[in-house]
Amino acid sequence: MSGTRVVVTGGSGFVGSHLVESLLARGHEVTVFDGAAPPPDGGGDLVEHVRGDVRDPDALARAVRPGVDVVYHLAAMVGVDQYLAKPLEVIDVNFTGTRNVLELAAKAGSRVVVASTSEVFGKNPDVPWREDGDRVLGPTTADRWTYSSSKALTEHLTFAFAKAHGLDASVVRYFNVYGPRQRPAYLVSRSLHRALNGLPPVVYDQGRQTRCFTYVADVVAGTVLAGTHPDAIGDVFNIGSMTETTIAEAVRLIASLTGSAAPVPVDTATALGSAYEDLPRRVPDNTKARKVLGWDCGTTLPEGLAKTVAWARANPWWLEQSDSGAA
Repeated sequence: MSGTRVVVTGGSGFVGSHLVESLLARGHEVTVFDGAAPPPDGGGDLVEHVRGDVRDPDALARAVRPGVDVVYHLAAMVGVDQYLAKPLEVIDVNFTGTRNVLELAAKAGSRVVVASTSEVFGKNPDVPWREDGDRVLGPTTADRWTYSSSKALTEHLTFAFAKAHGLDASVVRYFNVYGPRQRPAYLVSRSLHRALNGLPPVVYDQGRQTRCFTYVADVVAGTVLAGTHPDAIGDVFNIGSMTETTIAEAVRLIASLTGSAAPVPVDTATALGSAYEDLPRRVPDNTKARKVLGWDCGTTLPEGLAKTVAWARANPWWLEQSDSGAA
């Protein structure tokens, strides 16, 4: 499918910029829609850039227009620091932005892939989570659940548009993605950022929680498959490693690779407030993605972290960013 016309919303962001590079390597004609400039090492000169807010349908229409074959919708407000500080903006960007994308894609006759999140499962204790697993959430008075709820609504919107307008659409749910260019506000990126700036990594609640860390190149491969495989249409896929690692183990590995100081223990309630509720385990069942898409998570955590450390050392612009203060 080389020569396909593709739009990536959020294409200047972490996963989006890697997706753009992958699509360019496949010979596609790529348009990035984003409110931000591309990263310094993101190959931004090779694509068309349309600047704008995804909530603005007029601006978005300059990118999502007739003739576009596939829209990869990654633009979103994400991160603990964001949904605790800006819950209204999280809901507005994620819901309104997705509706605008779906409406314009339906008019243009474009196929759509909507990026979602493991957060939609909330605190469902029945792991590993299958795509049809239940959603178990806390109260609506807790800002912590705004991101989960907003992304779940984007999934409902996607399948509702498919039903009402015959839109060819798929949803991918990402699980703890890490890798080069990630904003230093997440477990891996913040720990690495602190370590390479001479600060000790931070471990919340003794690090007994487990996560399934997924290298960004594997996530991009799954996302592209969701936008090209004929059997992906109308379905949702977990895109994540099934290798469970404690947060303490992940931070120790980062410390070993960087030669950093011992981690500093932090209490979640003290650092983030009682409204934030951490999850003891977050594990996908990725059987469907493997069977339907032929996708696999081929990068181990040590391999992915080594690549990320090497990239970070070679890109001082990233190390100069401020610590976002939430892991």
